[in-house]
Amino acid sequence: MTDPFELHRGVVFPKDCDHLGHMNVRYYAGHFDDAGFHLWNKIGINQAQLRASQVCLVVAKIEINYIHEMIAGDLLVIDGYFTKVGKKSIEHHQRMFNAESKTLCATQDTVEVFFDLETRKSTEMPAFIRERLSQVVDTNQ
Repeated sequence: MTDPFELHRGVVFPKDCDHLGHMNVRYYAGHFDDAGFHLWNKIGINQAQLRASQVCLVVAKIEINYIHEMIAGDLLVIDGYFTKVGKKSIEHHQRMFNAESKTLCATQDTVEVFFDLETRKSTEMPAFIRERLSQVVDTNQ
């Protein structure tokens, strides 16, 4: 495991809670999604560079594990790190904590595939991305 990067902070609002009084699953997913965009910036690749490469990332698989409920007024923090680098895909892991109690509340594991915007098909990872990823995760897995 590489050291996790802090990616996102948020608040659980009453509007985010379901009829049982805890944050609804759709809002966990939204916070994790927002955090995922910051993961690239943390390793020195910004969204403009990704767009300019004519390659984007598409989510192929997400698994969220709900561990401890979050209720209105809770502050949350998400950290994450890359876990695997393939030829056409990457995997990363994120963890959501209650920012005050440090309780682990949820995790998300994501597989993303590099996608050529012109051909609309999966494609190999651009070299500049592989080079940056090699500095934070073993790319020879």
